[in-house]
Amino acid sequence: MSLTLVGIIGIVVLFAVLFLLGMPVGFAMAMVGFCGFCYVVTFEAAVNMVGTDLWTTFSKYGLTVIPLFILMGYLAFNSGIAEKLYNTAYKWFGHWRGGLAIATIGADELFAAICGSNTATAATMGTIALPQMKKYGYDIALSSGTVVTGGTLGTIMPPSVVLIIIGLQTNQSIIKLFLAGILPAILLGILFVLTIFVLCRINPNLGPAGPKTSLKDKIKSLTGIMETIAIFVLVIGGLYAGIFTPTEAGAIGVFFTLVVTAVTGRLTWEGFVNSILDTTKISCMVFMLVAGAIIFGRFLAITRLPFMVADFVSALPVPSYVILTFVLLIYLIGGCFMDSLGFLVLTIPIFFPLGMALGFDPIWYAIILTMVTTMGAITPPVGVNIYVVKALVPEVSLGTIFRSVSFFLLACIVCIAILIIFPEIVLFIPRMVQ
Repeated sequence: MSLTLVGIIGIVVLFAVLFLLGMPVGFAMAMVGFCGFCYVVTFEAAVNMVGTDLWTTFSKYGLTVIPLFILMGYLAFNSGIAEKLYNTAYKWFGHWRGGLAIATIGADELFAAICGSNTATAATMGTIALPQMKKYGYDIALSSGTVVTGGTLGTIMPPSVVLIIIGLQTNQSIIKLFLAGILPAILLGILFVLTIFVLCRINPNLGPAGPKTSLKDKIKSLTGIMETIAIFVLVIGGLYAGIFTPTEAGAIGVFFTLVVTAVTGRLTWEGFVNSILDTTKISCMVFMLVAGAIIFGRFLAITRLPFMVADFVSALPVPSYVILTFVLLIYLIGGCFMDSLGFLVLTIPIFFPLGMALGFDPIWYAIILTMVTTMGAITPPVGVNIYVVKALVPEVSLGTIFRSVSFFLLACIVCIAILIIFPEIVLFIPRMVQ
């Protein structure tokens, strides 16, 4: 049996294990990768590979960046910073039609700058914004759709945990990925705001205008975002200036967030303990995905399947952007049926070499794949953000929430199209650093 066929069978078995047995992605990748390596080489070589590669990876000092940025996000999540962000955005935009929904997107954008998790962003803003929008008579579909989609900004805006994992898996600069994610996240937020604005212009009953706020109160409310901006500038600005590494940035971000929330008295002991526990749980899940990806990636590498796919596809007599479109469709469909992060980790060993063979910039390509996969968090049937919001508003049916995100999905597609047509939007800041 040829090595290529073994690699293909391994992928088929992996998806069969995932969908038929419901095994977690990390465990499934590790099991199939180990068994495949045993078949291609030997059992002894597979055992040695697992021990050596996992030890080499997890003994790296730089890997601590993942729990550090996760902890920074959960400290912000449990300390009430998000409420101040929402109040500031509300005072500036609440008097518009759909203003509360726009304020939610604005607060999502700011909170994502220190959180890095789409589910934490959705849960935090849902807790704060949904009661307010209900109070002012907002359509529940618009309200829930805004919270669901706004949470996706946490995956793109640095310090995104997803970008960290992609950087580690593809040996790309985490600093460049962070910087590359800033403008796309801002662009996506603007498109979400325009979506809300257009919907409320067509049907004003979706989001009635709220009470006006004086200019004095608006300016005064800006103090509510200073802490978040300070943390973001300290972490990302330090990376941009080359003052410290991503790991050092994570440690400084955690320390500064802890000091700010402790001094202001918003972080309780219970909130601190919950932050540690939640960070431990999420970090273990992420590390298991990384471990599975390492083992499965080694199996695919020894079969040379990714490189053969890259060589075959790049030689096809079709434009590279046609191939890119098919790759993005695979990610979009896969994200609908699997956890988006798990699907990304699973497929990067196959599709990243393909992107390089097609001549795409690795930083730009990583951002595009991240954005498409992120759409899986808001699409049925797996969309994790949808179930987060469903838990906050149990009286709303899943069908209503699924329908509510359709217009925002269109905004995501438009954003990706813009980034493909104008790749400099992604690469402008990283190239400035170079």
